[in-house]
Amino acid sequence: MELWYTENQTENVKFSTRVKNTLFSKKSDFQQIDIIDTEEFGKVLVIDGWTMITEKDEFIYHEMIVHVPLSVNKDIKRVLVIGAGDGGTVRELTRYNTIEEIHMVEIDEMVVRASQEFLPFTANKLTDPRVKLYFQDGLEFVKGKINEYDLIIVDSTDPIGPGEGLFTKEFYTDCYNALTKKGILVNQGESPYYSNNAREMNRSFSKIRDIFPISEAYQYHMPTYASGHWIFGFASKELHPIKDLNKEYWNSLNIKTKYYNCDLHVGSFALPNYVKKLLNK
Repeated sequence: MELWYTENQTENVKFSTRVKNTLFSKKSDFQQIDIIDTEEFGKVLVIDGWTMITEKDEFIYHEMIVHVPLSVNKDIKRVLVIGAGDGGTVRELTRYNTIEEIHMVEIDEMVVRASQEFLPFTANKLTDPRVKLYFQDGLEFVKGKINEYDLIIVDSTDPIGPGEGLFTKEFYTDCYNALTKKGILVNQGESPYYSNNAREMNRSFSKIRDIFPISEAYQYHMPTYASGHWIFGFASKELHPIKDLNKEYWNSLNIKTKYYNCDLHVGSFALPNYVKKLLNK
């Protein structure tokens, strides 16, 4: 008997992949968590029926969410990661010896523990001595913090369920206050392609643009996400993602990547016209 995992990406579009077996399936206090082993994409983390990461292409997402800000500000010492229970974002951050502290705030501990057991390719650095895990609501964690972090990465699920509050203007304002003078905020910004994702992308970007003097969007191509065309947001009080890109510094680190490089960094901010129109709506 053939087993297939199917994600309903829209009412009219489905994405399917052949499944070898199910490794983990439990409902936490917040969401349904499944980890499956597939023929084409290896191990896959699925939350509430949505693909979060796959073993085959997770490097694209995690390299682009981390190395873009780290190549702009070489003085990043303290980092706050909100979400990111699979551990991939933390894994990439730990490749920088200059980072002294990484605080990861994940509301659902079950996601982290399941990832540590079944997804070691992303979760293997969560025990790094610089990493401190907080199992609580990121919304509440960031409130009242002033000038504490050089980088905040919001590695959230879509704006439904536990991730909904991470797309509000109040939350982005709290992030602004928690950042240092040259601090950077990078957020998961949805996709411009299908209308339901595009609406949330526009809402998120417009709120951040009202708060931060520098606010840009950059794209990456994720084969297993709906449409494959997705966006991150880059926001800062002082630093511009292209004007302040430090190619010499980043290349001198000799970090081996599979997707990110400084040429791609610059190109990722060159957006198609339809995306520009959506973001400026």
